[in-house]
Amino acid sequence: MGIFAAIGVIAPFPFYFWLWTNPQSWVELCGKGRDPSKVMANVSHLLKLVQFLSLFSVSYNYLSWPPSLYFWPLFLFGQFLNFRVYQLLGESGTYYGVRFGKNIPWVTEFPFGVIRDPQYVGSIMSLLPCLSWVPFQYILLWSLGYVFMIYVESKEDPATRAKLIS
Repeated sequence: MGIFAAIGVIAPFPFYFWLWTNPQSWVELCGKGRDPSKVMANVSHLLKLVQFLSLFSVSYNYLSWPPSLYFWPLFLFGQFLNFRVYQLLGESGTYYGVRFGKNIPWVTEFPFGVIRDPQYVGSIMSLLPCLSWVPFQYILLWSLGYVFMIYVESKEDPATRAKLIS
């Protein structure tokens, strides 16, 4: 396993862990007048690019077309879950707004109430079909990062939520 590719694949998860466990420090770092969820989203998009570039760097021997038959249903349903979560929660709900002291309404529409952690499930579902292009260990590492965050986020203590700087 290429160490730099592995580091690139797991790069977002220490960031997410830090934000989840230390939301007040992130709010303070963002400062007055800056939306901590928006800043998190921007950093997360950059880290997502690092992940994709890391996968691409190890997939050059595996590229083939057309993809496996299971690719499209898994990938498309996984992306549907991701887009649906974002549609229902918005940027603040998706990017830890509740941890940053924002009032995020509780959502019960599909996929919530049917699939536990639908965004992470959708992300894993989107990764699995890429096994025809990317070595197993990188998909496993990335998926384990999501499983780790599911665990971390299941232990949320409302008393540790941040207070927004006004």
